[in-house]
Amino acid sequence: MTTPAGQRILDHASALFYTHGITAVGVAGIAEAAGVTKKTLYDQFGSKAALVTAYLQRRHDRWWADLQERLAAKPQVDTVFDSYLAHPQFDTDLGCGFQRAAAELPRDHPAFAVIQAHKQAVRDELTRLTGDPDRAEYLFLLLEGAVARRAVEGTTDALDRARELAAR
Repeated sequence: MTTPAGQRILDHASALFYTHGITAVGVAGIAEAAGVTKKTLYDQFGSKAALVTAYLQRRHDRWWADLQERLAAKPQVDTVFDSYLAHPQFDTDLGCGFQRAAAELPRDHPAFAVIQAHKQAVRDELTRLTGDPDRAEYLFLLLEGAVARRAVEGTTDALDRARELAAR
């Protein structure tokens, strides 16, 4: 996305998709929020599926950059947990954008590959940090469950507890 209109579309689509859900938000509403026509939206992205894919890819890229910055300062497993606790893209009441998208999208949707790649990248990072794929899988499942509970309960208690358990 190099054009200002494309960036505006992606910004508004991202907020709408995360807040209201992917299937609940139509291209007309995105175009209106971004102050563009539907034609401009389609000229920039080609389809809603491509826009959803761009939304999730940008979400991953931003979160991943933040995680890598944190890991550069403190290369430990608890840093991964901390990134979920502190990242501004993660709303306590709404939960993980990738978990939410996975619940809405069919597995053959082009954006589903972004969700899978994101989750695999987290697993791979945990494996790199622990040196043990089995331990990394355990930590990943602990993290994913805590993230899901955060959305349901509206607090960080499960993530705080998961971080404590991971430290053991």
